[in-house]
Amino acid sequence: MSAIARSKSRIFSIISRSNRRFSSNVTTEPPKEPIISSSSLLKDQPPPPQNQSPPNPEASGTEKNRWSFLKYSVIAAVTGGVATAGYASYAYTLDEIEDKTKTLRESAKYTVGDDASATDKFQALLYSSAMTVPAKLVEFYIDLRRLTEEQVRGFSEPTSDQLLPDLHPLEQHVFTLVLDLSETLIYSDWKRDRGWRTFKRPGVDAFLEHLAQYFEIVVYSDQLNMYVDPVIERLDPKHCIRYRLSRGATRYVDGKHYRDLSKLNRDPSRIIYVSGHALESSLQPENCIEIKPWKGEAEDTVLLDLIPFLEYVAKHRPADIRTVLASYQGRDIPKEFIERSKDYQRRMQEQKQHGRFWRR
Repeated sequence: MSAIARSKSRIFSIISRSNRRFSSNVTTEPPKEPIISSSSLLKDQPPPPQNQSPPNPEASGTEKNRWSFLKYSVIAAVTGGVATAGYASYAYTLDEIEDKTKTLRESAKYTVGDDASATDKFQALLYSSAMTVPAKLVEFYIDLRRLTEEQVRGFSEPTSDQLLPDLHPLEQHVFTLVLDLSETLIYSDWKRDRGWRTFKRPGVDAFLEHLAQYFEIVVYSDQLNMYVDPVIERLDPKHCIRYRLSRGATRYVDGKHYRDLSKLNRDPSRIIYVSGHALESSLQPENCIEIKPWKGEAEDTVLLDLIPFLEYVAKHRPADIRTVLASYQGRDIPKEFIERSKDYQRRMQEQKQHGRFWRR
């Protein structure tokens, strides 16, 4: 009996332990949310309105047409205004536009006298109000164009109306010899194996040193000053060149830089411009001597050949160099000058012989 009692007590103890484990597992699990049925959710939502009507497609189409008409009207007005402004910019100068639109701009300020009737005053008010917008647009265009032209002029015009300082009073008789740089005094060449190199034209040292005694020498180039300045420093160590002018002193016309000799602050009758592209690069062809462009030929003597003519001009000081250059037009000046000098000497010899004959 005792054995049976002990076995029963063991069975009860095992059952009690398993019950405690089960209850502890159940209590540690988190509480689960209650499940709500879809029918209860549908019951909580408000019912749809009973009197709501479907959208009218005709009304929405009419509204879209109105906005489209307004949009295309604005686009057409802007396009027309831009086209008109473009044509006016191409066909008329700023002064002409100001003259032609003067009446329109003044119409925005239209008024009547104090003794006018109320109807006239009201009509004048309506007229001035209607013309205010066009007048303001024209004034805006004029101001914008003036500002644009001033900005463009800063790039296309020389930096000053007097590119050179005044001549010394004792040098008023001195002629100004203006020289181009590229293919006139120097030549720059680039090759893959050595890059850029700059070469001096044969005779350039003697040319500058000799003529500096008679002329005011100025280099006038269309290159940037960052290129011109170091080249001249090495080209002219004796400072025979008084002034150097670079691209900022040129006039930009139709995509090309021109030398404007009228801005040099010198008498035009005493200016000579020498260049390998003189007639193409100057706005005053009557002052030009065009020589052969130099592209590295070792046997070139153009500068040395030109010295006698220039020295003769400096010593004899013609009243207007432009008349002298016109007499050489279309001819090789050094060769023609030698022929004329020989002819002059021949005639002088004949006159001397003729005088001796009569004295006998």
